[in-house]
Amino acid sequence: MSDTRPHIRISAARREDISLLMTFIRELADYERLSEEVVATEADLRKSLFTGKPSAEAVIAWVDEVPAGFALVFHNFSTFLGRPGLYLEDLFVRPSYRRRGVGRGLLAYVAGLAVARGCGRLEWSVLDWNEMALGLYGKVGAIPMTEWTVHRLTGDALHALASEMKVS
Repeated sequence: MSDTRPHIRISAARREDISLLMTFIRELADYERLSEEVVATEADLRKSLFTGKPSAEAVIAWVDEVPAGFALVFHNFSTFLGRPGLYLEDLFVRPSYRRRGVGRGLLAYVAGLAVARGCGRLEWSVLDWNEMALGLYGKVGAIPMTEWTVHRLTGDALHALASEMKVS
């Protein structure tokens, strides 16, 4: 009996992967019904991920050498733990590769980064209607933080508040 499981390889994204990352981001936005909110460009990603001190980093999952998904993370900090944490901004697996271990592989890879870097926690947000993701997160032992509400300040509101105090 032969092993029919796909070969999953996860590796750090490279500068040459910018177009692929943009494609993944657009596919994720379509899935989350947020396509109109994508304003990022390849130049934005290149600057944020691959120049100077990167703001974030991405990894790509390959199944039999075909790009199947990605994750994007950045460091945060826990004052209670006194240690850095890792925030999972996005995790996306293309529909034809779901339920094949790709999402779990991406999560395990990111968890490995967090552990190797001495992070005290790995956190992320998930849309409450995304049952497939919620199921996976429960299986790996993630605990929903139901007592916390995410807040976001963007656009005009962000600029209006920032204008109240000059930062030098």
